[in-house]
Amino acid sequence: MAVVRAVATREKMWLAAAVGALVLAGSSMLGNNALPLKLYPELETRLDSGVGYFREAGTGPLSPDLSGELALHVRPGLMLDVPSPKLAIALRGNLDYVAYTGLLTAGSGAASHLEGAADLALRFNQESELSIEVGDELTRSDRTRTAALGAGILSLFNEARVKAQWKPGGGALEVTPALAYAMEFFEPLGGMTPIGCTDAACDPLAASQFNYGNLRLGAEGRWRFLPKTAVVVDTGLQYRGYFNDTTTPSAAILHAMAGVSGLISPRITLTAKAGWSQNLGSGGGGTVVGQVEGTYLVGPSLTVKGGYLRAFQPVAAYGTFRDDRVYAEGRTVMGSRLALHATGALDFLSFAGGRGDTLVTLDLGPEYQIRPWLVGAVGYMLGTRSSSLGAAGLNYTRHEGYARVSVSY
Repeated sequence: MAVVRAVATREKMWLAAAVGALVLAGSSMLGNNALPLKLYPELETRLDSGVGYFREAGTGPLSPDLSGELALHVRPGLMLDVPSPKLAIALRGNLDYVAYTGLLTAGSGAASHLEGAADLALRFNQESELSIEVGDELTRSDRTRTAALGAGILSLFNEARVKAQWKPGGGALEVTPALAYAMEFFEPLGGMTPIGCTDAACDPLAASQFNYGNLRLGAEGRWRFLPKTAVVVDTGLQYRGYFNDTTTPSAAILHAMAGVSGLISPRITLTAKAGWSQNLGSGGGGTVVGQVEGTYLVGPSLTVKGGYLRAFQPVAAYGTFRDDRVYAEGRTVMGSRLALHATGALDFLSFAGGRGDTLVTLDLGPEYQIRPWLVGAVGYMLGTRSSSLGAAGLNYTRHEGYARVSVSY
């Protein structure tokens, strides 16, 4: 346990140091006009009804629900793009200090914390028959990628990846093998166990036992039998092991899918593929998997996308789970400055062992370009979760309203 906590602490230090150094270096390079780099500091206020679990008045009884708070986000960031046929570089990074004001929930200020994200991609020989991409993604946030865990958790996620793309002949055939290794570490946000929680999956204080490593091997194939339509094949194997947990079985999931993707009219794009996923680990289990997704170009500035996805993945506490998701997204630009977006999803999660959860997510709002270098945005986000387990940490509704100002130069 102590070793993993030390690793997580080092990861947080790496995140702050790496992204901070990139921001400072970017400022220097920008001053010398050495690289096509943009800095984009952001300031955001967010009224969040589900920050974490805190005692009432700081020392009173534990609230049965997620506590709300007004948070300030100070988020310096950068973007770097260096196009080149030999070596192209793409970098996105930001640091995000989340300061809880304590105006709505006494004692929440102690949970103020640092978040951030960095993604680096190096692409070699993009225009040749064989190209290679090497990259790394590092994220720290209160949105965990582990579906079994409840609210009130900070996640530190890192994934290193490498993939190649081979396009023999005229490019009608594409083969893309890939390899990635990810780790995710957890720590509590708020430091309290929700009322009614008797399972480690809903307890933020126990989340660190599910720290894991995940290895993915995969290959995708695409054959264009028409200029804008292709047969697609997707296959891979991923192995999930846990650093501290001796009760959750490790999972080795093999999947294979095939289908078609492309234009079926000048305005409609469709992807449809189906196959099977099988857990080769001790927990066993398998299911049909697939995806159907359509994109409709309503007009020059309005795009609507929606679909259905069934996935079978490894997960903490249970070994594996199935996700049946229905989702939709719409984006439009009105004039030259105003952009609107709306996204929503409904997920039905089925975990090995019988637990079932339902998730509803929504994100919508406008963004307006006030000046070429200044953008303002407001929005609303909804997250609702209900579980067959009755614990408060797995049954909640989270409302978030935000206002953001971004400067780019």
